[in-house]
Amino acid sequence: MSEQGFYATGKRKNAIARVWLKPGTGRILVNGKAVDEYFGRQTSRMIVMQPFELTQTLGRFDTVARVHGGGMSGQAGALKHGISKALLEVDTAHRSVLKSAGFLTRDARVKERKKYGRRGARASFQFSKR
Repeated sequence: MSEQGFYATGKRKNAIARVWLKPGTGRILVNGKAVDEYFGRQTSRMIVMQPFELTQTLGRFDTVARVHGGGMSGQAGALKHGISKALLEVDTAHRSVLKSAGFLTRDARVKERKKYGRRGARASFQFSKR
């Protein structure tokens, strides 16, 4: 453990989260704001809390995170991934629980690129025979 605490990087879609965990009271700061203030949606806040609930470490660590890129959903997922990886540094006993829940795997699903001659990634222009 460094003077900063435990560090990990989480990723999801185009979002990248740098996460620091320090022993504390359970306060979570995302880009300088409280987690409730930063994430408007209840679902996003729930996603961020999942690793703590799963490992029964809720309220034991203060979390400071810098998140950039992507949207709110991707940022919440990146934060979850980063917190999970940081909890592994705290105690390797958490590995089996986090691994079985799939929190340590980077969700590789990203937006598919638009193809030429088409309207979108897969959607095409309407076909007219005549």
